[in-house]
Amino acid sequence: MSDSAAIAAAQAHIIRVSLCATAPAAAAVLRVSWLLLILAALAILALALVAGAGVRRQKLKKQVPAREAPRLRHAVVLAHGVLGFDEIVVAGRRHRYFRNISERLAAPGFDFHRPGVPPRASVPVRAGKLVALLRELPGERINVIAHSMGGLDARYAITRLGLASRVACLVTIGCPHFGTPLSNLPLARAAARFFGLAALNDLSPRALERFNQEVPDAKEVAYFSVVGSTRFLRTNPLLWPSHLFLSARAGPNDGIVPAASQRWGKVLHEVEADHWAQVGWSLRFDAVALYERILRDLAALGF
Repeated sequence: MSDSAAIAAAQAHIIRVSLCATAPAAAAVLRVSWLLLILAALAILALALVAGAGVRRQKLKKQVPAREAPRLRHAVVLAHGVLGFDEIVVAGRRHRYFRNISERLAAPGFDFHRPGVPPRASVPVRAGKLVALLRELPGERINVIAHSMGGLDARYAITRLGLASRVACLVTIGCPHFGTPLSNLPLARAAARFFGLAALNDLSPRALERFNQEVPDAKEVAYFSVVGSTRFLRTNPLLWPSHLFLSARAGPNDGIVPAASQRWGKVLHEVEADHWAQVGWSLRFDAVALYERILRDLAALGF
């Protein structure tokens, strides 16, 4: 072999060795580059969502001015669901469980009552507290609008604790009258034990089957319901996993309760709103307009 051929062969060998040695490093750099690109894309998406939320918030404020609630014969009570609250402070601002409902539906001489019950307790305990609070209200009868588990509290209070003579009508929104399969998940059961959430034990389909047998409707009370469900992409992202699970197990749902479980009495409205949007915690759904329609329905029916 000539010297030039030997040199060329040696150079080719060096190049091959160099490529083999640098390949892992190049692959690592490539992986890091892709990771950075993905992170950057996610950051841009997050900023876009925040900006979009701000724009929607401003549009919603313009679209939903303060409304005047229609005149009803009886006072209105708003009953919250599991883990509910009367008022919390978020980012220095005060928010109620039924967000902006009573504030936007203002009327001279008309107000909403918002009794607070133990947020993690069982239905009988919550219902007992609800009865004690409602008996203190003025007037002979009241209208109850209850969200989620609050509807079960009200039904129990009416039938088992003697509140039937006090309640003219009960409107439930997103209430699990026939339970929710979410309560049977091992994670839910573990959370119930760890956090002392006795309420979750009352929300299984089997528990509600017994409940419905033991808590029949009172003849002197009118029962109504509002059914909520959402398409996947219209649901709060935090509810996406539960929405997918319920969609596979029970069909249309609001991210927490199957739509079929929410029907009780006469259905007043069916709305596209996830479980949190039903009480005003969404920029995509006008909850104030929903409650205004409910109040107008009740007024037209003489309540």
